[in-house]
Amino acid sequence: MSHQDYILTLSCPDRTGIVYHVSQLLYRHHCNILDSQQFGDEDTQRFFLRVHFRQPIGSDHAELRSQMEQVGSQFAMEWQLHDAQRRSRLLIMVSKQGHCLNDLLFRTRSGQLPVDIAAVVSNHNDYANLTASYGIPFHHLPVTADTKAQQEQQILDIIAAEKVDLVVLARYMQILSPELCRALSGRAINIHHSFLPSFKGARPYHQAHQRGVKIIGATAHYVTEDLDEGPIIEQDIARVDHTLTPSDLTQVGSDIESLVLSRAVRSHVEHRILLNNNRTVVFR
Repeated sequence: MSHQDYILTLSCPDRTGIVYHVSQLLYRHHCNILDSQQFGDEDTQRFFLRVHFRQPIGSDHAELRSQMEQVGSQFAMEWQLHDAQRRSRLLIMVSKQGHCLNDLLFRTRSGQLPVDIAAVVSNHNDYANLTASYGIPFHHLPVTADTKAQQEQQILDIIAAEKVDLVVLARYMQILSPELCRALSGRAINIHHSFLPSFKGARPYHQAHQRGVKIIGATAHYVTEDLDEGPIIEQDIARVDHTLTPSDLTQVGSDIESLVLSRAVRSHVEHRILLNNNRTVVFR
């Protein structure tokens, strides 16, 4: 191969000359820009940029990074340069609802999702056989109020040992401690139905059926200490009507949750998401 692909992402205070200096730097290093997306937020006065480029093998990549450091300092940038060929390593966490886990396993095996699943963690044993059928390590880590700290340390140990890049809460029905949330800041995604805060607790689709809802949906977001209130990455909805039973609503909701979570994971691993305070910029 005569080239290497990279993805540059950055955000900084908005001002003139940002795109010029970045593109000039890439040009000087004989890089070919394959795709570039940008957004200037008038509310926060910040500028966001994602550039997918190709650098010839033999061109000095260390020097490119060094000069990017200078540009970054000049514009007060928060920036990252990613190897586009490197596949992110995922840890999936699940409880007793397996639809999102099953979807992620299949999408990964079939090549639809460009990731490697390093391991699956669950506080129940229900999906040990399913996980094993894909040749992926399964860790059964039961948890109680008394053992929560030790169980979460085991999770962190697995993340470190497996060099995990992203943790996916695929209907993991345990509240993470503030300490674990902070340890996983920016690299943990959760999925839940979009009834919140209307129908909290158990059997939300049954609650929705009793209220006669006409729209159901799902939300994927980054995990923060504020339960289910992290920066939103992806959402979707479906219209429903009076003919659907609670079981029907659950099935429709499960399908939406699986789709929304897979989209959010893909956006993250393809480095399409930039944080904008408590919101996100998601480049398509």
